[in-house]
Amino acid sequence: MLRFALAACLAIVPMAPQAMAADVTQFTLDNGMQAVVIEDHRAPVVVHMVWYRVGAADEPPGRSGIAHFLEHLMFKATDTLDNGEFSQIVEANGGSDNAFTSWDYTAYFQRVASDRLGLMMEMEADRMRNLLLTDEDIATERSVILEERAQRTDSNAGALFTEQMRAALYLAHPYRIPIAGWRHEIETLDRPDVFNFYHHNYAPDNAILVVAGDVTPDEVRTLAEQYYGPLEPSGVGARVRPSEPPQIADRTVSYEDPRVSDPYVVRQYLAPERDPGDQRQAAALTLLSNILGSGPTAVLPRTLQVEEERSLYAAAGYNGTNLDDTVFTLYNVPVPGVSLDEAEADLDRVVAQFLEDGIDPERFERIKFQWRADMIYSQDDVSALARMYGTGLASGLTVEDIEAWPDIIDSITMEEVMQAANDLFTETHSVTGYLNAPGL
Repeated sequence: MLRFALAACLAIVPMAPQAMAADVTQFTLDNGMQAVVIEDHRAPVVVHMVWYRVGAADEPPGRSGIAHFLEHLMFKATDTLDNGEFSQIVEANGGSDNAFTSWDYTAYFQRVASDRLGLMMEMEADRMRNLLLTDEDIATERSVILEERAQRTDSNAGALFTEQMRAALYLAHPYRIPIAGWRHEIETLDRPDVFNFYHHNYAPDNAILVVAGDVTPDEVRTLAEQYYGPLEPSGVGARVRPSEPPQIADRTVSYEDPRVSDPYVVRQYLAPERDPGDQRQAAALTLLSNILGSGPTAVLPRTLQVEEERSLYAAAGYNGTNLDDTVFTLYNVPVPGVSLDEAEADLDRVVAQFLEDGIDPERFERIKFQWRADMIYSQDDVSALARMYGTGLASGLTVEDIEAWPDIIDSITMEEVMQAANDLFTETHSVTGYLNAPGL
């Protein structure tokens, strides 16, 4: 289960060759809605996505979980649709739809035949400004998200532990708050809370339209002007969030739960994110995470799992696509008989040896080769293309930044990676977490 839980953090996610190979167009409507069109005419299918520049890190104090709560409520009635009718219409037209919330954004998407794009825009524009909610809707869906939190977090020792780790890593920034929200705050969310959040944030000038597939820019622009163009902007300002104070101490989180079968140790560091026009440090950290922990030949698994047989699983993870400072993580699941204190010491020892020895040039070239291969393969998925652009733009990057990413990755030197490693491991204070079962 741990391996599956970590997979998203550890995967190498190619970010830009699609942009280089695909035909990408961008424009902005008069009401401020940003639009990106990614042409791919190999199949008569289109992915339509609307991304809002608001997520769990933008919630009012004491109202955690409201961004995720509103995501659920967006499938309720509008001026023209009944509860649940949005998804029913998508399904009746042979498509699929869903939504997701992160700390930096909330996104809604449909995958349909390309000749249904206008219908998707019509319905999405309708619920952008015309959502209707009753007190019964609020009570019903609040019970749903409380049950969702119970199943995904409260009943999962690893999820509870991860939640506590994040709350310790960020001292002031709202990334410390769970996307799902704290249970005691979810229970208080009401209709005025939701509508205040909705009316302020769900507007064309706070939204990004991404359309990928069998379309042309002219077609998308015409439809977007027809359906999204008439919507009034709300004058949403720039996002202002609490910033992290200087961190002057390392911290330790220890959590015991009888449901833990494989105890493990985690080390987390605050790390720079990808910034507009300044992505080199994030690129170096991306390569560092792969050198240390991606695949059986990486430094951590090769040393601790293969050579020394002291670990069941060892890895590193980093994802730089954040609006603000992100996380670099080291993991070690020791074999039975190796304590978590020893597992932490093993991580420190292997990292220290890496800082002394440096990077294997052949390994470095293999990682870059794998990146180039993944970039080529990922061009086949229009949903991945749409999500790549949406995630980047909603996290503060530009189309130009997204398209420049592969060249930046390819140009990073071993010296830059080692400098990033030294900055991270010798100058950054960390949080170390122990997840264990009682009595182990």
